[in-house]
Amino acid sequence: AQVVENKSTSAYVATEFLTFDGPFESPQNFHRVNLFGKMLVDNGTGNVFKLTASHFDSKWDASGQIPQRAVDAGIISRFGAIDDTEGGETSRTNINVEYGKELSETEHLYTKAYFSNYDFLLFSNFTFFLEDPINGDQIRQRESRSLYGAKATYVNDFFISNKKSQFIAGVAVRNDNTNGSELSRTANRRDLLEAIQLGDVTETNFSVFSGLSVDFNKFKIDAGLRYERFDFTYRNSLLTPFETSSTTAGVLLPKLKLSYEVSPKFNVYLNNGIGTHSNDTRVVLAGEVNDILPRSFNSDLGFVTKLTDRLVMNGALWHLYLEQEFVYVGDAGIVEPSGETRRYGFDYGFQYQLGDYVFLNANLNYAHARAINEVDGEDFIPLAPKWTSNGSLVLKDYKGFNASMGYKYIADRPANEDNSIIAEGYFVADLNVSYDITKRLRAGIIVQNLFDVAWNETQFATESRLANEAAPVEEIHFTPGTPFFIKGNIQFRF
Repeated sequence: AQVVENKSTSAYVATEFLTFDGPFESPQNFHRVNLFGKMLVDNGTGNVFKLTASHFDSKWDASGQIPQRAVDAGIISRFGAIDDTEGGETSRTNINVEYGKELSETEHLYTKAYFSNYDFLLFSNFTFFLEDPINGDQIRQRESRSLYGAKATYVNDFFISNKKSQFIAGVAVRNDNTNGSELSRTANRRDLLEAIQLGDVTETNFSVFSGLSVDFNKFKIDAGLRYERFDFTYRNSLLTPFETSSTTAGVLLPKLKLSYEVSPKFNVYLNNGIGTHSNDTRVVLAGEVNDILPRSFNSDLGFVTKLTDRLVMNGALWHLYLEQEFVYVGDAGIVEPSGETRRYGFDYGFQYQLGDYVFLNANLNYAHARAINEVDGEDFIPLAPKWTSNGSLVLKDYKGFNASMGYKYIADRPANEDNSIIAEGYFVADLNVSYDITKRLRAGIIVQNLFDVAWNETQFATESRLANEAAPVEEIHFTPGTPFFIKGNIQFRF
């Protein structure tokens, strides 16, 4: 960083190269490259220019999700594979430019423009030999997407009884162009057996918004209104001649937040808002949904309190209603609507300072999730968690040492609609320790799964058939979580 005549320019560049086989019996051959850079120019008069750019590239082989019955029967281990020809490659390039200008002492204009290019190729086999007992059920998903967007926001600060309030207004636009969105049946990554879906997707989103935040001493109101318009276009390359379909839809989305300062150390709030899901273009244009932009209605009532100088607590009761739930069906390449749903629950968390350098934090979350129009007992939302929690014990800036020991917990949860198949929960702890050798040089280790727990990461209730089975079986298919694993890292700051 350099400061000359009240002008400041700073730049940052980071690179990462990683090669990794992983714990799987079939080598993962994972390669990753990360490049990141940013620049900040501030002339000291309220005008700020920011530029960030990044590139990510990776490729890998995978063992995929495996059926529990194959592990129980000793056919494979937890880190084995039924089909180890899965895998893929992906890359993403991002450029983001921001410019903030001070129009007056109370007025500001913030603008942003961004571009992202994304390539994706993935080979998967979820059902093994269920559909094709000869070649297997491997599928190939591929697409190339370019995403463009811009946003401009006007901010006007004003005062009521010496309390700062704010008015904002703005516009935004985003365009997604996806070329060659493909789903095909393949064998051994090479042989094309059948093209299921192939086409080009264009989705454009335009929005205008405004907001008003008013501070009446202890009582605050934050209200906003946003209008979203979506244009959907799909060109189906599997039809002869090519067929192009399009449609548009718009939705008005209000929000309202009320907060009250009961005391300098206790604040309560009530949030209400309406959101939407932009949906899958192919599903919209196929006429498979009635609501192109189904809305979500959400509210939460909560508090934040600082009981002592060392203890901060927060909690909330919340409710979420969705006009339409969506389920992605990977081997069909579509997003299926699955009806209305309702969720409600509570969140609780705390942060406590045990000493000058030691901190403790944790949170606990509960959610009750059900489909609305289904029969009782058959209305569970697959994989919706009921209980979750995470927390950590942190040592910060003690004689050059920094450390944290944290955990993540998720309880057992239903894997299908009638709760007859259970996705097992887990409790996993990690450890992170670093030491500042000099002001610029830091070395550390990261220990994942400190207690070497056998836990399952992704879990789905899937109907599949193995090569030697006469009939399909529906049960849990999973990807094993990382076992005990140690990574080292070195950081040099300049």
